[in-house]
Amino acid sequence: MDSDTWLADTRRSYDTVADSYHEVVRDMLAQTPYERAALDLFAAQVRKLGGGPVVEVGCGPGRIAGYLHGSGIEVSGLDLSPAMIEIAHREHPDLRFEVGSMTDLDLPDASLAGVVAWYSLIHVPDAEIPSVLARFRQALRPSAPLLVAFHAGNETTLKTEGYGGHPMHVHVHRRLPEQVAESLEQAGFTVEATMRLRSAESRDGAIVFARRAD
Repeated sequence: MDSDTWLADTRRSYDTVADSYHEVVRDMLAQTPYERAALDLFAAQVRKLGGGPVVEVGCGPGRIAGYLHGSGIEVSGLDLSPAMIEIAHREHPDLRFEVGSMTDLDLPDASLAGVVAWYSLIHVPDAEIPSVLARFRQALRPSAPLLVAFHAGNETTLKTEGYGGHPMHVHVHRRLPEQVAESLEQAGFTVEATMRLRSAESRDGAIVFARRAD
């Protein structure tokens, strides 16, 4: 599948389910203490390095960016779906959200104090992962943290409906933590921690903490 096709499918699918998706996930962090702890630790790492701008890539309706903002860090969001960005603006009017793709980040080199990819790499094909991670590294300052959450596994499935039964057409790529860690190392990151967990976010989830290598 070429890049234009999967990006268009993902954008169309999430535009279709944006409102129902928001209703499903809007209060999910209240049910997920380990995920909140991971986000709190990420925010603490950003502050320890002096703060600065953080971007959540694939931000959806902005709930993770909103939580991080409440932790006292400077955060904005980027998402492929205009409908998701519309909800993010409505729910978090004090934050900046833009329509865009992680496959084509338009950010100055070494400009970010952190990047979060919260269950957003799951739709990126394996062949695109190295270039996406390279863009993350390029945009991050030396030693700045990267937090990645994803569905763990070793299979790809086609999701044809979701969030209230609305039609979708997106591939969901489940990856093992060690596979993601290896990809990060190859892209110039130092992997500091991995964890697997089961929660409202994912029946089989994983989180990886990494940092841009100097």
